[in-house]
Amino acid sequence: MSTTVEETHHDTHHDHKPSGIGRWLFTTNHKDIGSMYLWFSFIMFLTGGAMAMVIRAELFQPGLQLVEPHFFNQMTTVHGLIMVFGAVMPAFTGLANWMIPMMIGAPDMALPRMNNWSFWILPFAFIILLGSLFMEGGGPAFGWTFYAPLSTTYSSDSTALFVFSIHIMGISSIMGAINVIVTIMNMRAPGMNYMKMPLFVWTWLITAFLLIAVMPVLAGAVTMVLTDKYFGTSFFDAAGGGDPVMFQHIFWFFGHPEVYIMILPSFGIISAIIPAFTRKRLFGYASMVYATAAIALLSFLVWAHHMFTTGMPVFAELFFMYCTMLIAVPTGVKVFNWVATMWRGSMTFETPMLFALAFVILFTIGGFSGLMLAITPVDFQYHDTYFVVAHFHYVLVTGAIFSIMAASYYWLPKWTGHMYDTTLAKTHFWTSLISVNVLFFPMHFAGLAGMPRRIPDYATQFADINQIASIGGFAFGLSQLIFLWVVIKCVKGGEKAAAKPWEGAEGLDSSVTSALSHLRKTTESGVMTHV
Repeated sequence: MSTTVEETHHDTHHDHKPSGIGRWLFTTNHKDIGSMYLWFSFIMFLTGGAMAMVIRAELFQPGLQLVEPHFFNQMTTVHGLIMVFGAVMPAFTGLANWMIPMMIGAPDMALPRMNNWSFWILPFAFIILLGSLFMEGGGPAFGWTFYAPLSTTYSSDSTALFVFSIHIMGISSIMGAINVIVTIMNMRAPGMNYMKMPLFVWTWLITAFLLIAVMPVLAGAVTMVLTDKYFGTSFFDAAGGGDPVMFQHIFWFFGHPEVYIMILPSFGIISAIIPAFTRKRLFGYASMVYATAAIALLSFLVWAHHMFTTGMPVFAELFFMYCTMLIAVPTGVKVFNWVATMWRGSMTFETPMLFALAFVILFTIGGFSGLMLAITPVDFQYHDTYFVVAHFHYVLVTGAIFSIMAASYYWLPKWTGHMYDTTLAKTHFWTSLISVNVLFFPMHFAGLAGMPRRIPDYATQFADINQIASIGGFAFGLSQLIFLWVVIKCVKGGEKAAAKPWEGAEGLDSSVTSALSHLRKTTESGVMTHV
């Protein structure tokens, strides 16, 4: 027991550890690994954003202007893959690494070496994916959902690299999830039972189980794509007795829980921020936990709502329609609980709270457009139009990404020991909020009027809408550079942050002042006995 404490002391001081680049390559410290995840996800966010800018520049006017259609398809595909697997998921994992041990009173993550490994395989996965763009025949150009036969019969040879990179991302996700589960289950402070855990910890625990459940399904799907393309199998080839629609079933059985993997940690973040700035306890804690679990379970029963137009039996269409509507109930419970928390609270509007409020309102809009898409006969009209693009971007950009920004602003003082420039932060919020709505809101109308997605050209009647959206897109992209500036400025120095940066914050993480004092506290309270 005492040796463990001494070792951990050494870890925190980095006594016998390499300095410079070696520190980051070999670190097992949850804070270092959390920071690396966050920086990596931000670099990927800017990379995926640059691809979105290519898409929006091409769509600024009708006709083929700037890029070849094939390159346009590569951009839509790789933009999707990078944003899902490279920006949103690693950002949440970075937040988990940083905050979960602090929230549950643990000295570190349970499996620190695996933690290091799960991060360091990620850059290689994305180097492989981005490298495929420079191959003969170009990178993956079949949409991020890589439907067969587009990804098998009609794809270029970069498919092999794409499959390999997806495998590596999946391995990273599974290792991260195992680490989160083991840490939460085995290393909680004495007296912290499950129903006393912060909601961020709860949402991540449930997310981790989802990851372990669905990542192998994705691995299976990409392996079958690989063998169909290179080894003569016919899983998805009708000529050889396979079924291309089966691919969609397998993919979306992974894909729909995946979208909840990208939003559940957001719910945990928002459930931490709103109580802190309303100076009230979270309304309905237990119902929030049950609602999160209900969303996770129901996420396995809704996959085929992506496939209403494939000719399913009417019974199946009805089943998936009702299940999709049912999943809106626990999500609605969450929104009501956040609103109830704010009701008659002493609210102040610091930057994290502004992002949290924007999240609640805009995520709800994304939820409502999702309900519209859930209605089978209506989906026949909306399917594969820009209405779908508008829906999932409201959920993923103003949902997942806004919550990550809220979390960054909320915990930056904790992470760096400095307070960020509040004027710049608020400028970032307002420019992002206005531009993101100028970008995505018009897409609803383009979609309702029948503009198809993933196509580099369009009919003249959509010219104005696309022009407005593209201007919003460029403004949103540029406003993220303000965020970069805020973070760098804050890391470098600035006003010293108080030990408790936000007066309304509660929980173990807000009582921890620094790495060293955190360690002392945990060893004194006997948390180390859990190790």
